[in-house]
Amino acid sequence: MQVTTRRPMVAGNWKMNGDTSLIKTMQSTLAQADLSNMDWVICPPMPLLGLFDKSTKLGSQNVSQFDSGAHTGETSTSLLKEVGCQYVIIGHSERRQDNHESDQLIAEKVKKTLDAGLTPIFCFGEPESVRDDGSLFEYLSAQLDAVLEVIGISAFADLVMAYEPIWAIGTGKTASPEQAQEVHAFVRDYLAKQDANIAQQQVILYGGSVKGSNADELFSQPDVDGGLIGGASLKPDDFLSICLAANKLG
Repeated sequence: MQVTTRRPMVAGNWKMNGDTSLIKTMQSTLAQADLSNMDWVICPPMPLLGLFDKSTKLGSQNVSQFDSGAHTGETSTSLLKEVGCQYVIIGHSERRQDNHESDQLIAEKVKKTLDAGLTPIFCFGEPESVRDDGSLFEYLSAQLDAVLEVIGISAFADLVMAYEPIWAIGTGKTASPEQAQEVHAFVRDYLAKQDANIAQQQVILYGGSVKGSNADELFSQPDVDGGLIGGASLKPDDFLSICLAANKLG
């Protein structure tokens, strides 16, 4: 069993899916299990955020860099706190690609979220072309540096990181446990150059076609602390299996 002082986590990113029926089924399914050694979080579409009971830790899939004002379609940190959010996914590849979010904007959102007392789930990861051309670590370093330059290494103690190789999101492809561990170890070493203690305590999730059938093997890697889950988070029994795999790490 993995020995660590880091508390494992599984976060479910429902993306633009889900309804009240899924909320009820998910909550009742997870309530049956002892998951006391880990944290589980659901990040549903914003209209569903206020429909969960108090047993569920909630995260938003996005946040505005603005506090208020004439920004149609945006949601501020204060509004997220009103509906009970504790976490915010920031930097997901779908936001980077579909909404043209830059490294700089993502860093601003991370800072805004931290300033509000919410926990960012900061996503980073590479397209397949970058992995193939040998520039993987340079690419990831640029994503990390953008946030480090804005918030500083000390603030990393208050966020969660999530490595999501773009080529493994919604494709059915999954990074091998060895590939995931290689990147997670690189990130921990990269942070350790600035603060070894924070690097050791940093929770780093893996995301990319994680399922109940492969979660044990992925989470058994020494630097993988749980997962950010897409499609499987819409299947209560599968999501429970993933949570149970993470619970073994605690």
